[in-house]
Order: sequence, then C-alpha cells, then structure tokens
Amino acid sequence: MSTQQHILMTRLNTRTFIIYFLAVSVALPIGFISLAKVLLLLCALTVITQKWIGRASSPPFLTGTGLTTPLVLLIIVIFSISGLWSSGSTDDVLSTITKYGKLLLIPALLGLIRTRREALIALTCFIAGQVFLLTSTWLIFISVPIPWANSAVPAMTYAVFSSYLDQSIMTAVLAALCWHLRSYAPVRYQTLVSAVVSALALVCVFFIFQGRSGHVIAIALLTLTIFWWMPKKLHILALALPFVIGALLFTTSDKVRNGLAEITSSTAAFQQTGDISSPSSIRLNFWHRAAQSITESPWRGHGAGSWNQQFNQLEAQYAPQTFIASTGNPHQEYLLWGVQLGLPGILLLGALLLALYLDSQQLEAPARRALQSVLVALALACLFNSTLYDALIGDFFCVALALMLALRTPASPASPATAPSRL
Repeated sequence: MSTQQHILMTRLNTRTFIIYFLAVSVALPIGFISLAKVLLLLCALTVITQKWIGRASSPPFLTGTGLTTPLVLLIIVIFSISGLWSSGSTDDVLSTITKYGKLLLIPALLGLIRTRREALIALTCFIAGQVFLLTSTWLIFISVPIPWANSAVPAMTYAVFSSYLDQSIMTAVLAALCWHLRSYAPVRYQTLVSAVVSALALVCVFFIFQGRSGHVIAIALLTLTIFWWMPKKLHILALALPFVIGALLFTTSDKVRNGLAEITSSTAAFQQTGDISSPSSIRLNFWHRAAQSITESPWRGHGAGSWNQQFNQLEAQYAPQTFIASTGNPHQEYLLWGVQLGLPGILLLGALLLALYLDSQQLEAPARRALQSVLVALALACLFNSTLYDALIGDFFCVALALMLALRTPASPASPATAPSRL
C-alpha cells in the first residue's frame, strides 16, 4: 500500500469513527456530545477545504441534500444578521447563535456520510446508545445501582445523564424508531426484538418517567403508528385514537394522571391569581411575556439572544412584585423564534419542519415513517420546550433527523439493498 493510499484509508477511518462517535454520543453526558460535535465540524471543514483547493482525492460534499441543507444554512445566516439589532447582550447573541449552530450537524452529517452502509451503521450506533439509556433507567427502577448515572437525583427521576424531561422524549422517539426500522435491525428475530424494546420504552415513558411532554409525544407517535397500520378506509377512526389512548393511560398510569392534574390546577391558578409557583404556571407566564414581546416587534423581532432582555423588561414593568430575572428561554421554540425574528421567524421554523417532511418523501417506507415520527416528536416538543435551543435534546433531534435523511445515500457495492418493511 502506497503512502497516499495509507493516508486516505486513515482519513476514511477517522471520518467514519467521528460519525459513529457522534451518533452514540447523544446518549452520553454532555461533554461527550460537545467533543463529538467539534470533531465532526472540524472533519467537515477539512473535507470542504480539500474540495476548494482541488485535492484529487477529496470526496464530494453536500451533494443532493434536498431542501433541508440550504434552509439550515439560511437560518444560521439570518440569526447571525439579526444579532446586529439585538436588544440582548453580546454574550447572549453569541450564545444563541452558537446554540442554533447545532443545526449545522444536519448538513455536516449529510455531507460526510457517503454510503447507505455508513448511514445504517451510524443509525445502529445511535439506537444502541438509546437502548443503553433505556436499560440504565430500568436498572435504576429496579434498584440496581449503576455508577455511571450522573443526573441530579436518578433514584427519583430515573434519568441517567440528563433530566427526566429530555430522556422521556428521547425514549418515546426510540420506541418509534425501533418499530419502524425493525427491518434494518442487524439481529435475528427483528420484529420480536424491536417490539420488546419499543414496549419497554413506552412503559418507561408512561409509567416511570413523569415528563408530560414525553407522554404527549408518545401518545402522538403511537397514534401515528396505528394510523399507518390501519387500512385506508378506517383512517377516519384514527382521529379518536389520541383520546382513547389518553383515557386508557389516565385510568392506568399515576404519572399521566398526576401530570394532567398538575397542569389543570396550575393553569387555573395562573389565570385567576397570576400564581407562578409551579412549572406549568412558570411556562404560561413565559409564553404570555413572549407573545407580548412579539407584538412589540412583529416583523423583524428583537434579534438573536434578546429573550432575557425582553422578558426581564416586561416582567419588571407588569409584575415588579414577583419579578425574577430570566437567564434561559421561554420553554417554547416557536415563541422563542418569534421574539428573536418576529413572525417571519415562526414561519422560518415552520419552513424547516416542512423541508424535512418534503425531504422524507424521498425515502423508502420504513425510513420515511421513522423520519416523520421524529419530525412529529420535534414539532410537539417545540410546543412545550425550546427544544432546538436546548443542549442535548436539540443535539439528539438534529442527529436523528440527519441519520434518517442520510438513508437516501446510494448503497455501497458490498451492501445489499434492505428488504422493505411490511408495515
């Protein structure tokens, strides 16, 4: 083997290692995710540089990546430009642009994954990491000590490396991915194994975790799965499925019942007295202030990183007796984009979701349904949290969506076509 061939082989091994490391890192502590993101973006920049300087061995980058890639790049540019008129501090502007920089993981992965085989291996690493999290949660639940759990109170929340909120959403998505992608599973008895993992994940979401966002998302994904399974003539009945599933869970799960009771009582207290002592009422207050902020500048917003300044200003004006400065986000992605970029920002986020949906149409049925399930989960999660803004859960969704889209890549000669799913 010549020196040039050896270097090329090393580069390929390094590239694929970074891709697989990133895929599994979203199931690990945030330090691993941060390292993996830096390595991936450096790898992407290296490939782009080689392309620009005309290296004969440099591979193509960002070819045939659909609507999502150019829209992601446009979003980063718009957020960066909006920093010029932001009412937020320089630190808040830079922090926000950096946080939304995680969207670049999508075009970076699509540019670096060259074959369908690589995409499937990365997807296997991603799901294996999530199964590791699921297994760890079950071990905590049955009182088996696990030294690697580093969440604040794992014995109470059953989360491993993050909050129960994030992990409940990730676990709901895992259930959908395992089921829809079962024909790709590199194991015997694919359907049985996938069904068992999906069932364990759903039980975990509904009966172990207390995350209400996870409950809603799991109900939606379960409804969507049943909808795809039903004959077309019965699709109208699917409209009743969320209510039927919700009612069944309300009668059988203390977690679901208590979560609904907390939302109901907190909402009533906020409407009647303005009480903001519970997580739900705090969210309602954030949303109220975000809507007020959007009405002040509906067409261009207040710029990237402006949320803290806008909330603190409005809260000091209208509720000085209970004013507590914000140092985070409104826990609602659509409103957060509206505060920063105005109504066009909300439309821009909607356009990103639409682009992902349109790009999903290029996939075969199992991958298409898996991607659309992740997309539904993201759209719903953004209603209750600043999902793309937040660390870990935002990285999780970006990597999951990218790996699904990467299944459009051509099969390598050594990788036979995967049999289509029967569902």
